[in-house]
Amino acid sequence: MTYSVAVSGASGYAGGEILRLLAAHPDVEIRTVTAHSNAGQPLVAHQPHLRSLAHLTLQDTTPEVLAGHDIVFLALPHGQSGQYTDALGDTPLVIDAGADHRLTSSAEWDAFYGGSFHEPWTYGVPELLVGGGKQRDALRSATRIAAPGCNASTVSLSLAPGVAAGVIDPGDIVSVLAVGPSGAGKSLKTNLLASEILGSANPYAVGGTHRHIPEIRQALAAARPSTGSGPSTDSGPSTGSGTQDIRISFTPVLVPMSRGILATSTAPIVEGVSDAEIRQAWESAYGDETFVQLLPEGSFPRTADVLGANTALLGLAIDRAANRVTVVTAVDNLVKGTAGAAVQSMNIALGLPETRALSVNGVAP
Repeated sequence: MTYSVAVSGASGYAGGEILRLLAAHPDVEIRTVTAHSNAGQPLVAHQPHLRSLAHLTLQDTTPEVLAGHDIVFLALPHGQSGQYTDALGDTPLVIDAGADHRLTSSAEWDAFYGGSFHEPWTYGVPELLVGGGKQRDALRSATRIAAPGCNASTVSLSLAPGVAAGVIDPGDIVSVLAVGPSGAGKSLKTNLLASEILGSANPYAVGGTHRHIPEIRQALAAARPSTGSGPSTDSGPSTGSGTQDIRISFTPVLVPMSRGILATSTAPIVEGVSDAEIRQAWESAYGDETFVQLLPEGSFPRTADVLGANTALLGLAIDRAANRVTVVTAVDNLVKGTAGAAVQSMNIALGLPETRALSVNGVAP
């Protein structure tokens, strides 16, 4: 069976990456691409690298244009997806790459985003540990999927095994991330100009203000075997219970690379836990995974190693002097952080091979 696909926000970075991956997918046909201010222009005028899709023209983003497809991807700014998802009730599968359907707590949405709160959808991070299982189980036969925030999924995948196994204390997490500017979208912003970022590293959203913090706390709370709700649910919103004892100091730093996240996350070691038990927690969580890989002891990833790939590479260190575990994780924010996670989740929901149209191989140099 060939599935018809529409991609909104197709002139942006996330939309363009979704299209790049789908262009190589044998089970889908990209029929419609939409935009707002760029509607009426050829797709390749904004995505000149997508030569196989040169026949497509950007249409207006309206419910009428998006309707009538088997699958709709929404790659829109935060707060804009909800107005379309409510009108796509007859679409068999809708995948939102924005934040509108990620959070289960309306209070957290109000605190970090504001505006209309929309019901949470099935969270699109298949490898994430959830209540003793994997989020993959919830994605099977899902019809509404919320793709993750790139920083949020990177930190959550970094630490969920330790939380699930009870070997780290999630009450004192510190994460510092080096991130590329493509994660901020394609809109013209002064702080993202080349003259502003080349030769410089710039922290932003410092002091607990970054919008991905509640998403991380939600995911880590769900990782505990006793958790009854979390990223897996696509039912009504919860109050965010279970996250109160998860505290994270989260500091992203903008660095001059177009793609990539290098997240360094640390958390205290629970008293009495051995080094072997710590490493075993991550090995058992990801030993059978294709796209999330723990590197050998003493090895740590580079962002260059995951460029263009749907992989998250993790390096684990045990710092007994500080009594903390350190996890360094590298992802391509536009692939595993966004579009790759969306396509991987689509494959699972449709019962297709999970790895279809996705690669573990990066691009080098």
